Amino acid sequence: MKKVAVLFAIVAVLGVVAVQALNLFDSYFPWGRMWETPAVKPHEEPLLVMAAGSVPVDGGEALYRAATDSDLANPFSPQDPVVLESGQALYATYCAQCHGRYHDGNGTVGQSFSPLPTDLRSPQVQEAEPGLVFKEISYGVPGGRQPPLATTIEAQDRWRIVAYVKSLGLRN
Repeated sequence: MKKVAVLFAIVAVLGVVAVQALNLFDSYFPWGRMWETPAVKPHEEPLLVMAAGSVPVDGGEALYRAATDSDLANPFSPQDPVVLESGQALYATYCAQCHGRYHDGNGTVGQSFSPLPTDLRSPQVQEAEPGLVFKEISYGVPGGRQPPLATTIEAQDRWRIVAYVKSLGLRN
């Protein structure tokens, strides 16, 4: 028992000596263990005042979400080839995985959904208001599997996709 007590005392003394050695090292050598770092400390200087108009407080997505389907109009012409080409590229990036290469709802990912993705050349889509199609792309379809893409795709690009989808026409 005396051996265990002596061993414990030696370990304790060595521990105290080690702590004191580290304290001396930190206190007297310039390359100590980083007690003081040149880190940036928040709020040491007053925050910059933002210029008026740099942070929007109205408009944007809130206006799109609050508007009725018929109040939303596509700013792009569905006959503009540049818009349609851009819309086709955006469709291939964001939509084709579910709605398919042929816009029929037979995309690779969409086959695992229930209900299946909509055929974009169906009367349901082609006769719908462009504003409704925009809102369904942006905020999802209630009871459906369309994910809300408002935070993924910019509003102007969503309108390009709408123009492209509406240019497809009805399936024969």
